[in-house]
Amino acid sequence: MSHYQPHLRDLEFNLFEVFGRSEAYGRGAFAELDPATARTVLAEVARMATDDLADSLVDSDRNPPRYDPGRRSVTLPDTFKKAYRTWTDAGFHRLDLPPELGGAGAPPSLYWAVSELVLGANPAIHLYSLGIGVKVLHQLGTPEQRRLAKAMADRGWGSTMVLTEPEAGSDVGAGRTRAIRQEDGSWHLEGVKRFITSGEHDLAENIVHLVLARPEGAGPGTKGLSLFIVPKYQVTDWTTGELGARNGVYATALEHKMGLKASTTCELTFGAEHPAVGHLLGEAHDGIRQMFHIIEAARMTVGTKSIATLSSGYLTALAYARQRVQGADLTRSTDKTAPRVTIVHHPDVKRSLLLQKAHAEGMRALVLFTATVQDRMVAAEAAGNTDEEAKALNDLLLPIVKGYGSEKSFEQLTQSLQTLGGSGYLQDFPVEQYLRDSKIDSLYEGTTAIQGLDFFFRKVTRDQGKALTTLFAGIREFLDTAAGGDSLAAERALLATAFDDVRAMVATMTDQLMASLEEPTSLYRVGRNTTRLLFATGDLLLGWLLLRQAAVALEKQSTATARDTAFYRGKVACAAFFAQEVLPLLTAQRAIAASAGAEFMEVPEDAM
Repeated sequence: MSHYQPHLRDLEFNLFEVFGRSEAYGRGAFAELDPATARTVLAEVARMATDDLADSLVDSDRNPPRYDPGRRSVTLPDTFKKAYRTWTDAGFHRLDLPPELGGAGAPPSLYWAVSELVLGANPAIHLYSLGIGVKVLHQLGTPEQRRLAKAMADRGWGSTMVLTEPEAGSDVGAGRTRAIRQEDGSWHLEGVKRFITSGEHDLAENIVHLVLARPEGAGPGTKGLSLFIVPKYQVTDWTTGELGARNGVYATALEHKMGLKASTTCELTFGAEHPAVGHLLGEAHDGIRQMFHIIEAARMTVGTKSIATLSSGYLTALAYARQRVQGADLTRSTDKTAPRVTIVHHPDVKRSLLLQKAHAEGMRALVLFTATVQDRMVAAEAAGNTDEEAKALNDLLLPIVKGYGSEKSFEQLTQSLQTLGGSGYLQDFPVEQYLRDSKIDSLYEGTTAIQGLDFFFRKVTRDQGKALTTLFAGIREFLDTAAGGDSLAAERALLATAFDDVRAMVATMTDQLMASLEEPTSLYRVGRNTTRLLFATGDLLLGWLLLRQAAVALEKQSTATARDTAFYRGKVACAAFFAQEVLPLLTAQRAIAASAGAEFMEVPEDAM
């Protein structure tokens, strides 16, 4: 039996009942993909994920990729390669590529719904097949490089994003990999990069690395970096993809990791034995801006991966709790003759399960809400315009999707394991591997602390709160229209208080930031609270989105089938529980943000 349990009904509920994608699919930029086709795609990918892809997750953990130091090559297990080929042969990994690259030009909301299914079954399959490198070359490259993008898509090549260096870590501007201009217009790269996802494997005939490096003579920091195309094998014809000699980039180590073992994480060395020939992406030295096209997609991937794993972990815990008999009902705990009950009847177990459900389904809604904002961006671009409001809102939401999503998913997965008790600690159930595979989500593509800094300093203050005001307007409208009527009145009141709490936190931190102009140590107070604000905003958004779902569910219940009645009842109960259990905690977070000082920075290192 497959470890993976997709939640296709909830995906469809979000897309078509909550976010109104029936009004977007089959029209305008998405004319070629109507709602019926979208549902068919989702159903087929859910089936494939469960029947054909999921089994490779466990085997590739027990039999991880093997590194040959002599050939500096990596071999993946046969079960994984079979699953990967099944996925790529079906062509669904091309959904979001434009038709000129052989894709379907699918709406981002459908693409990320499909991605959840694959990421839940075996996340490494999605990571290897991620087409962002192809899209970046197509969007930002020269005409010749756009032809290379087509060849990459046609021939199924892999691609990577290559940023991190051993001594620099997340300080990208401290990178020392250098690029030396050649007479023929190419560049030779020299240096070492670390933690490169999919840096070496035997799934494709070529891998195209997109590498941040500093051209000779360029200044320090991030502004001096450029982005280079460095293929594993040089390409003699960029139209056909004909391969030439081995390029001078090699995997010089394969990391031994806590989890997610099927996804190769490599050290790459450039130019140590013979030249690593690269080509400047586009015609401008604009590396950081170009790389952020990849980073943003990667952060969306991480957030989607996180909730996909949590959702399956929760459903595994729920199934166990429904059949595991232990103890009597609490109201009859002193009665030795009372019948034993399944653990789902115990209050603390049910509390934990409802929190798991709320976070899994709330964060799924958060991912798909963000994806619908991306739908707006794509639709505007197809019409020859730019939706600046949608672009800013997407930028604001991404650190929440990634930072909040990864942390809360791991936190709730520990509760999924706890539900299983000692059995959860065994490999008989998938949750122990889910935990190991998901811990990386809060670390790569920017740790949670970096997401918090990015959220406040770049996404809130840099645009003077415009995107945040747009986001808050949606919450304000929901409260003002009294969605859900009397049935949700108490929960809307809790949401309104949480809304005021988060707005007050933003105001407090903004005041602290302004105070730092005269007293620099006030910045420490801001830094103390950036992750706190990120989490508080995430809780607020989940409360809002869950109540939006509940309002829709209340409208649907009167005409629902018996099966859907239970589904909708669960939506209302879940939203109410989250509002009661989580949202009141934001008042305490608001008080801490306002009162916490900077004196903690004076604690000496030897006292810690």
